[in-house]
Amino acid sequence: MIDAIAFKFQTGTQWVHLPEKYGNWRGVYNRLRMWAVDGTWERVFTALMAQAGADKELDWVVSVDSTIVRAHQHAAGARKRGPQRPSRTTTPSAGGAGGLTTKIHLAADGRCRPLAFVLTGGQAGDAPTFMDVMAGLLVPRRRGRPRTRPDVVMADKAYSSRAIRDHLSNRGIRAVIPVPADQRGHRLRRGSRGGRPPAFDRETYKQRNTV
Repeated sequence: MIDAIAFKFQTGTQWVHLPEKYGNWRGVYNRLRMWAVDGTWERVFTALMAQAGADKELDWVVSVDSTIVRAHQHAAGARKRGPQRPSRTTTPSAGGAGGLTTKIHLAADGRCRPLAFVLTGGQAGDAPTFMDVMAGLLVPRRRGRPRTRPDVVMADKAYSSRAIRDHLSNRGIRAVIPVPADQRGHRLRRGSRGGRPPAFDRETYKQRNTV
């Protein structure tokens, strides 16, 4: 069953074209949905994070980014008798100029392991969703409370905001986020009132491709 689900999402094949060796595609699809609804996938995700943390395999230099997944005509299955495509008002997919899209906001450690993610409609902004992603970063430990605080958080210019920088600073997390040109220009125009520019570690930022 796991192999069948992995094959479907690795190849992007339509459900009805799932190889016969995996059995009836409807059975695989229904099991996938059932595990999503009853929280099985979330429990597996949490258990894998906890094990990696216990084995000291997590790298707490964390990167945050997002990507858009565009639904196509076979997004929810195939043929009229199969599962129906969700409506355009369904979250996270949302209608609009780009049609049905979902945006995945992800925090990953320095070894490309996903630590937290949030699904939104494709029109959602990156910076406004940042706090939700960080709130979802909970790595269980064998004793005590889950770890929720990375050592470093890296993100691109879309996340350059005072609110995000203050949030990280207040939690003792080092921010590695470049400042976009318009923000630099605004600060310079303000002269001494613009304050000092945020620190930016270019060498550390080179690791951001882990997300």
